[in-house]
Amino acid sequence: MTGAPPVVVLQTIGLARYLDRSQIVRSSEANRLDVQNNDWWGEPLGAMLSRVLTEELTQRLPQSTVINEAGAVTAVPDAVIEIDIRRLDEDAGGNLILLAQANVSFKSRKSSVLRNFRIVVPPSGSGTPGLVTAIGAAVGQLADGLAGMLVAGR
Repeated sequence: MTGAPPVVVLQTIGLARYLDRSQIVRSSEANRLDVQNNDWWGEPLGAMLSRVLTEELTQRLPQSTVINEAGAVTAVPDAVIEIDIRRLDEDAGGNLILLAQANVSFKSRKSSVLRNFRIVVPPSGSGTPGLVTAIGAAVGQLADGLAGMLVAGR
């Protein structure tokens, strides 16, 4: 995509408290938390999502430099992305649900674009590998939406 701001900073991602754990959360349906006791993330989920979204946005916006706020590199941003992940688990039917709210602030316009995301990914396999694959697909769709916000809002 062309037309995105030259320097974009992705701020630290906010996570729903139930997701902020080492174990992989399978579901939060029916007021019950289903956690994979023997399946753990390789790094804190918020940090991993920030790293992956930075990479995904860099691929989608080759003319932009996308910086992760939690990293060592700093720059004056032309746009800042704030994300709050409210849900990232399976529903009763086995679909992965990603609920997020994102805000993109633009330095040049002193304005922002706020958007709610509800991304549903059907299961692509069973067990933890299928869940992780679906999470990857949902995060990719979130990156597509964020890239669109950056290009359209500029």
